[in-house]
Amino acid sequence: MADSPQITVTRRLLFNAAHRVHNPALSDEENQRLFGKCNNPNWHGHNYTLDVSVRGTVDPRTGYVIDLSVLKRIVQDRVVERVDHRNFNLDVDFMKGVIPTSENIVVGMWRELAPAVQPGTLVKLVLWETSNNYVEYTGE
Repeated sequence: MADSPQITVTRRLLFNAAHRVHNPALSDEENQRLFGKCNNPNWHGHNYTLDVSVRGTVDPRTGYVIDLSVLKRIVQDRVVERVDHRNFNLDVDFMKGVIPTSENIVVGMWRELAPAVQPGTLVKLVLWETSNNYVEYTGE
């Protein structure tokens, strides 16, 4: 129906991963100046939190936009299992050749998740790097 309300549901998942914020096109000195301790050559890690929000109409048969256990499984399979206890610089295929800032990580995750949540629509990812720092991405 054209007048069906659009509802957004969100699932939160946790994972741990390491990275080094480093641009190979810059000198070591410039990388250190720009990225400070995040440029540690021996990596550093975070306990990440990922909020995945899907929007759609409520299915009259189930009462769901998307079953949150199904959404959890999608996110686990397409993202979390590929990044958890991994190094974004070395181990994560969708981050190859990309500086693994939270901004770039969340865009990479979006590309992995957006096609998989249909008939809903992925509308927002929030990636928490720390309890004080997060990035949001809406696909734009």
